[in-house]
Amino acid sequence: MGSNNKNSRNFEELVRTFEQQMEDNSLGFFPLESFEDIIDYYLDQNQYESALNVCGIAIHRYPFSTELKLDQAQILSNMGEYDKAIETLDNAEAIQPNDEEILMLKGMVYSLMGKPELSIESYRKALELSDNKDEIYFNIGMSYQTGGDYKNAIENYKSALEFNVNNENVLYELAYCLDVIGELEGSIEFYNKFIDQDPYSQYGWYNLGIVFNKLGKFTDAISAYEYAIAIDDTFASAYFNLGNTYMSANNYPKALDAYKKTMEIEGNSPETSTCLGNAYEKLEHYDLAIKYYQKAIKLDGFNDEAWYGVGVCLNAQDKWYEAIHFLNKALKLDPDNSDYWITVAETEYKLGNIVSSIDAWEEACVLEPDNKEIWLKWSQIYYEQGDFEKSIEIILKGIDELPDNSELYYRATAYLIAAGKYKQAFNYLENALILNFENHTVLLEFFPKLQTQKALFKIIDQYRKENF
Repeated sequence: MGSNNKNSRNFEELVRTFEQQMEDNSLGFFPLESFEDIIDYYLDQNQYESALNVCGIAIHRYPFSTELKLDQAQILSNMGEYDKAIETLDNAEAIQPNDEEILMLKGMVYSLMGKPELSIESYRKALELSDNKDEIYFNIGMSYQTGGDYKNAIENYKSALEFNVNNENVLYELAYCLDVIGELEGSIEFYNKFIDQDPYSQYGWYNLGIVFNKLGKFTDAISAYEYAIAIDDTFASAYFNLGNTYMSANNYPKALDAYKKTMEIEGNSPETSTCLGNAYEKLEHYDLAIKYYQKAIKLDGFNDEAWYGVGVCLNAQDKWYEAIHFLNKALKLDPDNSDYWITVAETEYKLGNIVSSIDAWEEACVLEPDNKEIWLKWSQIYYEQGDFEKSIEIILKGIDELPDNSELYYRATAYLIAAGKYKQAFNYLENALILNFENHTVLLEFFPKLQTQKALFKIIDQYRKENF
């Protein structure tokens, strides 16, 4: 610690000397290493312009230093000056044509420029010079992936694994690409082959767990994660994903155990606290859920899921006035989340804020027009207020969006009957029966009066006799 402070003071003194001499226009001799230290100091302070200026001065004094040119190219890249960065790297390559670091940085810059072909070309040159072939194949795969060429990305990720079966990043991206092209099922054999080669590869088992989880094979996923944990009982990510799989399998007590183990290993984090809150919420232990959600908020005030979780738990306890504050906070952090709008709409309605509820339903509908529940609940507000025309208007818009959903037709029938538009109602009823005859019970449930139910049942029974 004392040594670090001493080094820091030395760097600051060096920079002060440099800046004073620049101000006096009396720049003296600085070794190459001193220039690099000054550049690093400015970079640590995120002072890119100053760092770039020092690079220019240093390169003028040491024109054949590829290290300085690499620094300059990296700074230019960080500033978004990609063309200038490539020009600098071309100059460096002319001085030292077989430098792996130059070629790797060129590949990275071309990738940032959206030129995957040139990026791949640079990486392939570096591949011939490097001992870290798994990392270079990984970068080539990422370039193909960025360009949307998932099949070539997969081939390069597989090549990377031939050099290092435990490269976690490669295994993860490979699973992602296989998922995108719909070949995740076939990848199981591939992962098993590598596990056969190295049965003690915790990353192999871990990524096999990810594949099984994505396929909905939760029992197999749990087994794979448990193998990874058996190999390395400090593998926090395996515990965390194990918890996620238990959540998907609705085994909330086991999920809690896995998340708590994650926290034991890596300490408290917003993500783990949020997951613990979610597990307690599912178990209806709302006070404990709120406790963990609030821990997550304390660690990360921008964690919209945690704000939302508190709101949901307060709602479940009928504390709607308290809930709306947390729900609106989540909504401000993520205004494009339809679930948040839906819960706000329902809560505002419980508070008697009809206009706010309607506005929220409308926003939810814009974000998720293919969600039948939004159309049903939004239209029902108008129905309950006695505005049958507006309820009909909204449900018919829902039918335009979801023309094959029988529930919307049954609901339109109900609204039209309430409005006294019987001829139209029977047309929609017929369409509903055609789409899903068995679903007619949702219409009967909408009318509690026995007399109305009997009249509707006669019509439905007549349709059944004529068509079945």
